[in-house]
Parts: sequence; C-alpha cells; structure tokens
Amino acid sequence: MSIRVMLVDDQVLLRTGFRMVLAAQPDMEVVAEAGDGVEALEALRATEVDVVLMDVRMPKLDGVEATRRICEREGAPKVLILTTFDLDEYAFSALKAGAGGFMLKDVPPGELLAAIRAVHSGDAVVAPSTTRRLLDRFAPMLPGAGGGAGTAGTGGAARPELGRLTEREREVMMLVAQGLSNGEIAARLVLSEATVKTHVGRILTKLELRDRVQVVVMAYESGLIRAGGPRA
Repeated sequence: MSIRVMLVDDQVLLRTGFRMVLAAQPDMEVVAEAGDGVEALEALRATEVDVVLMDVRMPKLDGVEATRRICEREGAPKVLILTTFDLDEYAFSALKAGAGGFMLKDVPPGELLAAIRAVHSGDAVVAPSTTRRLLDRFAPMLPGAGGGAGTAGTGGAARPELGRLTEREREVMMLVAQGLSNGEIAARLVLSEATVKTHVGRILTKLELRDRVQVVVMAYESGLIRAGGPRA
C-alpha cells in the first residue's frame, strides 16, 4: 500500500519538485497539496494522509501551529518539517509541537524519500547528532532547562511521570537524550539493539510520547540533561 503524502508549502515550484520526486516512487503518492497551514487543515478533513511534508514559514497559519493542531488529532498523520536553515528555531518549535523530525529543503532526493519512509514507520528522522545540536542551541527556551541541571537525579521530581520508568529505561532515556543511536546505546550498555529498541518503545508508551525526538525534548525540559552537557 502506498504512503499517502501531503505537500504543504507556499512555494508552488518547490511543491512541484517534491511531487515529481515522489511520483516516481512505487510506494508513494501525493494525495493533497496546500499553500499554508489553513489549507492544510482543510485538506486533512477530506483526505486520508499518512505523512505531511510541512514548511514552517507560511502566510495565514505557519507550519508550527499547523503541526500542533494536526498532532492533537486522534490518528494524526506523521509530520516531517522542511526548513531552509539548519537548526531553525521554527523547526525546534515544530518538534515540540509533535513533528517526527525535520530536514533541510535542499536535501538530496534519496534522503528525503528515506525520511518519509522512516517517519511513516514511526521512527524519528532527526539524526542523533543533529538532535543534540538542536537541543543544545534551544534548550534555554525550555521551562525546565535552567539552573544548570545536568545529572540524572536533578529533574525527576519536576516531572512525576518519569517515576514510571525502570532504572534501565531511565538510563536508556538519558543516552537517547545525549544523541546516541540505538546501536551506540547497545554498545554502551552491553545490550542487543533489539533490547534497546524495546526499552525505547516502553519509554514512549509510559511517557505518552510520539517518538524519540520528544524523548529528547522531555529530558531537557525535566533537567535530566543540560544544554551543552557532556555525554555520560
């Protein structure tokens, strides 16, 4: 079954280029397009969509607010943010709003297609190193990131839901937040990648989060990790 994609961008030429790339794929189809967030929300009422490619800077309703409204819906499609500038503060806000990741608009076609497939399957598509740089830059904007919190015991009381995690799950969460991939976490903790993936899945379920990007955001918000903090 094809991945149903909606393109949301106020630049018609960009949408045309993305549509041509996606149309050449046997497992993808563009089912809707919109020039701003308002049009996107209207289109979603009439069309079933799996993945939304969302621009952030648009008239009427920007991509951040559109993403927030989309992700609040039950059974919402995945949102992949497209931005012009690396580490754009708009992209950070969109990740907090529920987006599954972000990519630059000049990304090579192969990487864009891989990202769409990854988001559709439930993975986040912000590379671990990019996630860390993103959060290190914008963590001061987070409500729980002040005060130089940097240890596992500092922020837990502020977020009672972290008490649902086992000691091992908390350890895995810390490593996810520090930008380590599942393979790197497995090597660090002497576990199999499958076991790490299971732990990450349980963390998402217990904390009611959409993906590992939001795990990173919560870790910074709660003070488990501080901006610019060293890797454990």
